[in-house]
Amino acid sequence: MADTRHTKVLIIGSGPAGYTAGVYASRAMLEPILLQGLEPGGQLTTTTDVENYPGFTEVQGPDLMIKMEEHARATGTEIISDIITDLDLSKRPFTANSDSGTVYTADAIILATGARAKWLGLDSEEKFKGFGVSACATCDGFFYRGMEIVVVGGGNTAVEEALFLTNFASKVTLIHRRDELRSERILADRLMKNPKIDPLWFNELIEVVGEDNPKGVTGVKVKHTKTGEITEIPCKGVFIAIGHAPANELVKHVLETHMGGYVVTQPDSTATSIPGVFAAGDLTDHKYRQAVTSAGMGCMAALEAERFLAEQEG
Repeated sequence: MADTRHTKVLIIGSGPAGYTAGVYASRAMLEPILLQGLEPGGQLTTTTDVENYPGFTEVQGPDLMIKMEEHARATGTEIISDIITDLDLSKRPFTANSDSGTVYTADAIILATGARAKWLGLDSEEKFKGFGVSACATCDGFFYRGMEIVVVGGGNTAVEEALFLTNFASKVTLIHRRDELRSERILADRLMKNPKIDPLWFNELIEVVGEDNPKGVTGVKVKHTKTGEITEIPCKGVFIAIGHAPANELVKHVLETHMGGYVVTQPDSTATSIPGVFAAGDLTDHKYRQAVTSAGMGCMAALEAERFLAEQEG
């Protein structure tokens, strides 16, 4: 028979929003349980230099998340390595079934499941995932020492990945559909000054080219967005960096969403369309998507959960 655990506040997700919610919920004596999910620490664990988080002139993403986790534990948050597979929000207490078999029930839930990398949706991209195609430069960049690689995208993610990959690659070609980067100006300036990076404007990736024995990437085919001309570029690695989509699988058919699946919250609040369910971080933020704003929303969610529970008890 499955174990059942009850908590006043169940936090699902372990990025800046989840860990900050844990700190505030613990300080409110709510004894929260936090479930880390598939990727403990969230997207920051695949980020290298973080230079815009207050209090840290420069910190490695994984190190920052370790500090946040330690802080949440120190305040009393019970942190469990488990994955929620099904969520019943039809009645309170809410019920969450997990991969471990444990059933969690909660009087309030804070959703902080974050977002994950988007893919182009090409058959050839899918074929070579893990064999030269990646969405995580910090995970896989080391394997491309001295090689030529390609990065696809034009926002902060793409520029950060391209800059990081110059630590390993002999050459990085940045493929972008436009002729202007959407990243922060400071990042764009760094990219344009880096002699290892060659921007390829007005082009889109249409095919990843490779071999089957041994399986691996040998190049990419790109199409000029204005002329339609197709060019093949030799490379050993392809990094897709076209943004992220909210990890909303648990609630996309239950909670109100917008802007491509982001959970809707009330104005100036983390309250969702179901009372007692709160959403924080990249699951709901389609605009800023920063670690510091996620942490702020985690704080808001915990304070609002505390207020909600007090009203219920009253």
